Amino acid sequence: MSMTTEAPKARRRAGGRQARHEIRSQPLPAETTPVRAGMKGGTYMAMDAAGMDRVNDAVMEVLETIGFADAIPSCIEACTAIGAIYEGGRLKFPRAVVEDVIANAARDFPLCGQDPKYDVHPGGQRVYYGTAGAAVHVVDLENNEYRESYLQDIYDAARMVENLDNIHFFQRPMVARDMEDPRDLDFNTVYAAVSGTQKHVGSSFTLPEYVDETLAMLHAIAGGEDKWRARPFVSQSNCFVVPPLKFAEDACGCLEAAVYGGMPVLLLSAGQAGATSPAPIVGAVVQAVAEVLGGLVYVNALKPGHPAIFGTWPFVSDLRTGAMSGGSGEQALLTAACGQMAHYYNLPGGSAAGMADSKVPDAQSGYEKGITDVMAGLAGTSLIYESAGMHGSLMGFCLESLVIDNDMLGQCLRCVRGIEITDEKLSVDVIRKVCTEGPGHYLGSDQTLSLMQTEYIYPAIGNRMSPKEWTEAGKPNLVETAIARKREMLDEFYPDHIPTALDATLREQFPVKLPRKAMVAQS
Repeated sequence: MSMTTEAPKARRRAGGRQARHEIRSQPLPAETTPVRAGMKGGTYMAMDAAGMDRVNDAVMEVLETIGFADAIPSCIEACTAIGAIYEGGRLKFPRAVVEDVIANAARDFPLCGQDPKYDVHPGGQRVYYGTAGAAVHVVDLENNEYRESYLQDIYDAARMVENLDNIHFFQRPMVARDMEDPRDLDFNTVYAAVSGTQKHVGSSFTLPEYVDETLAMLHAIAGGEDKWRARPFVSQSNCFVVPPLKFAEDACGCLEAAVYGGMPVLLLSAGQAGATSPAPIVGAVVQAVAEVLGGLVYVNALKPGHPAIFGTWPFVSDLRTGAMSGGSGEQALLTAACGQMAHYYNLPGGSAAGMADSKVPDAQSGYEKGITDVMAGLAGTSLIYESAGMHGSLMGFCLESLVIDNDMLGQCLRCVRGIEITDEKLSVDVIRKVCTEGPGHYLGSDQTLSLMQTEYIYPAIGNRMSPKEWTEAGKPNLVETAIARKREMLDEFYPDHIPTALDATLREQFPVKLPRKAMVAQS
């Protein structure tokens, strides 16, 4: 008797599960997916409105009464022409000058991809996650070691990011240690990145002349300088300031080359709380905001309205040892507060999160990345750099972690999206029908089936099996799954958006070091 009643139930459960799997496998229109690039955050506030007012007042006092040391002559000339004051070896910015620049700074500009479908629109509390960093090692999980990072690794990371939906832009995450000449390093880092992905690319430069050479390559890829200037698909990450409050000469030269060359700039201040910025969290925020606003005045003095990102990146020290603690709760608060200050000025902002101190993708890495990335997103930080792949307090980058973190960022984005409240979703009529007319559950209801793809996000490699299913499947391990997925992506995907003939021309005209054979599938 029990066998005849239980068997049909088992078949119904299996059939229902299979049907749900088939429904989830169908592609969705981009506007209906449960998470997507550029969703609005801002529901979390590390500081209240009065606190932000006080931060702003302190920032203006720092800029007006302390100012910056070591300004280069062209910076002094441009900034004093719009009202800055150079005295006692320091360039100072009166409040009226800063406020005028803020009022007229560029806001509604895209960070373009080579393909417009990848365009990023920073600002307005829209949230995007991406990579960044200057790791000098690759976390080699297959050999359980840290090794030096190479140009090939940058290219491989870029082509993986091309296929990871929750990583929206690609800024260079590693240093190519096999490029000993700074010119080769700067040029080939950009070449490897733009060859590997059509998403927006960010990079940095050592000297202004290296910017000019790279721009010439980008003009060729874009189809001409005019097309490049209409849709610049590479931005410059520029550490123009050496905290506390000193200009960096070579970086300022690179900044000027970017502005005149039509390249968007990330104005990056990266003080370390308790070392190169004040130990109080709010003090570190004040210095970072002051430094970036000084950079914003500089950029707009050179070219009013040039696209610039408010790049407040204050980091945290473990004050017991002086070591960086990028995965800490304090780092999460700093990043969230900086995101708020970008909103305060209504400027497109970017800060760093996801910088795990853990050396490998383990439980520590998971909580460090998850907490810092989701708090940055909930605060509405527009561009969240270093959010995927980073380990060892920015010393190591892990390709497998790109795969794992893509899943994690999907969950962060679902939190950013929040809860939509409509009459239909309040579900009173559905509750009434289920409770009074049967069947006493919602598994097969039209509402459940219609929302299972658009209300919920499902991990690509995260394991939600029951313990029994997990055992029957051979007890799959997340890291092993990520290794297999990395191998699959790198074995099967070779970008071809730069035509072979154009690539050959680039290799004739420029110092391209990435071997062509590394960019095509080997038979």
